[in-house]
Amino acid sequence: RQCVVVEQYRKCLLHLILLSACSLLFLPFDLMLANVLLTLPQPPTITHQSPKDFIIDPRENILIYCEAKGKPHPSFSWTRNGTHFDVEKDSKVLMKPSSGTLVIDISGEKAEAYEGIYQCTARNEHGTAVSNNIFIRQSRSPLWSKERKEAIMVQVGVSLVLQCGPPAGLPPPIIFWMDNNFQRLPQNTRVSQALNGDLYFSNVLLDDTRNDYICYARFPHTQTIQQKQPITVKVLDSNPSGERRPSFMAPLGRSSTQMALRGGVLELECIAEGLPTPEVSWYKESGDLPSSRMSFHNFQKTLKIADVMEADAGDYRCTAKNSLGSAHHTIKVNVKAAPFWISAPRNLILAPKETGILTCRVSGDPKPQIAWSVNGVPIKDSPKDTSRKVEDDTVILSDVQTGSSAVYQCNASNEFGYLLANAFVNVLAEAPRVLTPPNNVYQVITNNPAFLDCASFGSPIPTITWLVHLTSILNRDPYVIHNNGTLEINVAQSLNSGKYTCIASNNLGTRENHVYLEVKEPTRILAQPEYMVVQRNRKAVFECKVKHDPTLIPTMNWLKDNGELPDDERFLVDTDSLTINEVTEEDEGTYTCVMNTTLDQDSASAMLTVVEATPTPAIVYEEPDPPTDLELTDQRERSVQLTWIPGDEHNSPTQIQYEDLLHQAGVWHNLTEEEGTKTTAHLDLSPYAYYSFRVLAVNHVGYSQPSQPSRQYRTNPAAPDVNPTDVHGVGTEHNNLVISWKELTGLQSNGPGLQYKVNWRQKDVEEDWLSETVANASKYVVSGTPTFVPYEVKVQAVNDYGNGPAPEAVVGYSGEDVPMSAPESVQVLVQNGTLAEVHWEPVLTSMVRGRLQGYKVSYWRERSLHQAEAQQEEQQVLLFSGNRTDGRLPGLKPYSLYTLNIRVVNGKGEGPPSPNHNFETPEGGEGPHSDSYCCWIDSLYMETRCFISNELGPVEEMMFPANETTVILADLKYSTRYKFYFNAKTIKGSGPTITEEAVTIMDEVRPIGPAFTNVNSSVVGEEGAVISWEYFGPDKNVYVEYIVENSKEDWTKECVNGSSGSQTHLIKGLKPGTSYRVRLVVKDHSEATIHSTEELVITLPAMKSDQVDLATQGWFIGLMCAIALLILVLLIICFIKRNKGGKYPVKEKEDAHQDPEIQPMKDDDGTFGEYSDTEDHKPLKGSRTPSNGTVKRDDSDDSLVDYGEGGDGQFNEDGSFIGQYSGKKEKDTHEGNESSEAPSPVNAMNSFV
Repeated sequence: RQCVVVEQYRKCLLHLILLSACSLLFLPFDLMLANVLLTLPQPPTITHQSPKDFIIDPRENILIYCEAKGKPHPSFSWTRNGTHFDVEKDSKVLMKPSSGTLVIDISGEKAEAYEGIYQCTARNEHGTAVSNNIFIRQSRSPLWSKERKEAIMVQVGVSLVLQCGPPAGLPPPIIFWMDNNFQRLPQNTRVSQALNGDLYFSNVLLDDTRNDYICYARFPHTQTIQQKQPITVKVLDSNPSGERRPSFMAPLGRSSTQMALRGGVLELECIAEGLPTPEVSWYKESGDLPSSRMSFHNFQKTLKIADVMEADAGDYRCTAKNSLGSAHHTIKVNVKAAPFWISAPRNLILAPKETGILTCRVSGDPKPQIAWSVNGVPIKDSPKDTSRKVEDDTVILSDVQTGSSAVYQCNASNEFGYLLANAFVNVLAEAPRVLTPPNNVYQVITNNPAFLDCASFGSPIPTITWLVHLTSILNRDPYVIHNNGTLEINVAQSLNSGKYTCIASNNLGTRENHVYLEVKEPTRILAQPEYMVVQRNRKAVFECKVKHDPTLIPTMNWLKDNGELPDDERFLVDTDSLTINEVTEEDEGTYTCVMNTTLDQDSASAMLTVVEATPTPAIVYEEPDPPTDLELTDQRERSVQLTWIPGDEHNSPTQIQYEDLLHQAGVWHNLTEEEGTKTTAHLDLSPYAYYSFRVLAVNHVGYSQPSQPSRQYRTNPAAPDVNPTDVHGVGTEHNNLVISWKELTGLQSNGPGLQYKVNWRQKDVEEDWLSETVANASKYVVSGTPTFVPYEVKVQAVNDYGNGPAPEAVVGYSGEDVPMSAPESVQVLVQNGTLAEVHWEPVLTSMVRGRLQGYKVSYWRERSLHQAEAQQEEQQVLLFSGNRTDGRLPGLKPYSLYTLNIRVVNGKGEGPPSPNHNFETPEGGEGPHSDSYCCWIDSLYMETRCFISNELGPVEEMMFPANETTVILADLKYSTRYKFYFNAKTIKGSGPTITEEAVTIMDEVRPIGPAFTNVNSSVVGEEGAVISWEYFGPDKNVYVEYIVENSKEDWTKECVNGSSGSQTHLIKGLKPGTSYRVRLVVKDHSEATIHSTEELVITLPAMKSDQVDLATQGWFIGLMCAIALLILVLLIICFIKRNKGGKYPVKEKEDAHQDPEIQPMKDDDGTFGEYSDTEDHKPLKGSRTPSNGTVKRDDSDDSLVDYGEGGDGQFNEDGSFIGQYSGKKEKDTHEGNESSEAPSPVNAMNSFV
């Protein structure tokens, strides 16, 4: 069955394809159509390209995408900065085969050499398509300018601003403040960070005194972190500031202005000072704040509005208030818009001498300027074409000719951006082809509509005609020829059976196809099962005799209460009956016989009532006699009055039925019921129906035989009273929207020519409703939609007499596509040997491209840490539903290496995986605890209760969800007996209690396996070292001990945090140039060592050359003496030669062989260079500085680095630094501003921003 294709859609999609993209296409048609299209010539179409603004990583090869299709396959070329880019002449540039994608190898090259604006051109003999202008820029992370900060002195209570002033990077850096222990500085309503990175104090306290306010800048694209010089703040209380009303620190004044772009994010900020600390609130003067897109941040000081719209323009007032008063600031927001599509130009396929229109409808603020090009050349510069007319956003092509195919480009731009679209015009001359398979046989039941397909294509569009018995069929009752060539027979009768011929013709030829129609007799139940009252242990028999078309194979099914019959041998199913032997009370119910064929079905039901057997003679129950003498009176447009004479057993309730001879002849429907005392009924009718009525009487035995039908009563046609129900909008592909509905019945049509007007438009977008009218369909496909956007849809019934009521709009979504990106910032927190937590940053909604189902975590065990060779096990998968950012991985094996990755999942499928992330589980411990007492608890809904007590302590109560059966009890006392009481609890109360006793281990009994793992060390400067480890023991007395190597002194001991998990400790005050032995130990209450790690040897670097007294070094004294002696010998020889009259050309040799490395000690201004402490220029160990000229040696490169070597660094969720700093500083002697490619700890910093 095909949908109706209107003229506008016909020309827009393929222009020559009558089949169209309707929802009920048969699959063979699609395959045949696809095969035909592959043989047709087609101008190029760009299918994939890189984004307009493309920021590259200078450490990786540059990949610029350009993919296109066409027939023949297009060739590709590039321009850079407006001039031809000869790919073949550059050995570093490779173009992929059969593609325009460029791969630029920048190894050994400067990435900035390939910066610029690139544009790809795809051409074949039918036209030229161009890509967007792709702006290639390399990411930059410049260093902080060097500055010396004086201590800031402030009085208690005054306001303060600590400026960050980060260097401008590409993209801009993310700012955060920490102290020199890598702890994030706490922020609250009094102290907060502004959008520009500055740290604001509404009023200062004495506790704010410190010398390590450090601003950090993280450049996410290059994974580089830079730090500013620490700022010292001293708060004095000699002249404290008193309480005062609020005033604004940012922005200043009573009002300000801010501009936002449509579709972007608007961030408004108000930071106030005052004492007491003021609270900030927001409201919009000209309307309500958009609650669904609005959020508050930074302790109400920042108002963030996502997906900005024109309605968001206006005045926003922020109010700062404390107990002494309030202050106000008004921010006037102006909303501008880069160009956005209202209707992009679409491809056209035209026949010779036809006319086509390309439309490029855009909007924006300011209004975009539209420029047209053809085959990449501006139309104003291309050869004049009299068949082409340009009118602003429209190109009209008249009387096109074969060979005039081309690709047109529409460029709409304003000061905020541009849009570029390619649309080809393909001029084809094709003879007709019929896609419907020949000799198709269509079967339909009598009095139902029949649809015979004639799917075809050609250029010009073929004309479709139909023949039956060699007679031409006209488009009139009972035939309807749809625009897509389908022949509809409204009410098929047996005389309509036979051979039909469809003919498709245009000026290039004619094709015909034959199909066959078979009209079958309907399936009808002649003898229906009747209501029965049967005594218990007797037999019940239901009859169901059926008439059906002899060419159709029937299938009889019996149901009890709309379910399957009981699996009981007492139930016997025969060809036309159901027998129940020895009935019981459980057999009571409604029994239905259902007769199915391949085309239709019929069913009938009856009730069975089971009564007790009685010794008294049974009363014989009979059904009443049928009513007689039906008469129609008071005949109106929508109603009629029916009267009758009751049969025997008067006062029996009556059932009135009707038959619609126009729409469903032979089918009787229940209309209404009346009390047994009534003999007249007022019947409400529907328009456009041929009614006949009959009446049945009913008692507790069953229905009477129906009365004789009344005379026929016809109602006049009218406009529909109702619209289709169950309207839905759901996409099946990433670029379509399927609008479906439940069709009206023939009785609901109210008149001939029933059709459905389908309306749709994108939600929250100012555009007109689009509509399409279809007939005999229950859905319609809208193609070319954006991926997963909301649409408003509505469906209205129309017929030849008017439209139905105004329909209500429902919201649906266009089709989903697989997600485009993977979760980022994946971190794993190992809880113990069998459990780990994984955290990630959620994927942006725009990259999910569908309805978020959740996140799929795939993980597998690579090997045991006892084994060197990999023994990868089967992959395990967990799906965390919803917009989760973390999950737990249970059932891990201790002391193993695991790998995991994460994908986002939507309704269409899975996105790409995140990079594989490795983690290790610690060794597991053994103990006397039963498995029944081990679990983790993370639920807030608890149903199982556990009471714990020891011999001396009170009872403690814990509650768990019903689906958890184990728990771990930590921090218990050694050598202590505990008693456990368990019971279950529901809303009705607690169940019985069971008990169990257990004794904790003795002090000297320790868990098997090492208490410490992953012990590492790294040097920090010249006088410090960082020790990191993971600890899993129960004892809390953990110490770091160190001693000078080969020394006989006692170990120096420093107490550290004894909690389980990853820990770090900084040892300060070590001697430069000295080697130390370091170990971790655990002691019991008597200071006896329980656990001890292997000793690490740490060697601190010697003092810098400017701090070492070379004059006291023996090797230096000996070297100087040798040089002095050599110079003395040379001077004596020169003196002797001069006295003899000889000439020693020292000056000439110096002039001829001047050493290029010799540089004056003075700067250009004639003064000696100022001393610069190398500690001020230490980049973060492992940070990657781009290989470009953005890192200048005269700037400061203060960073978090050069404090040590070792494993990757991590941060806790509260921002504290864990682990070691990693990496190794390397400097190329010729590229002083190049940084190494060592591993970076920056991933650890991602938890802050």
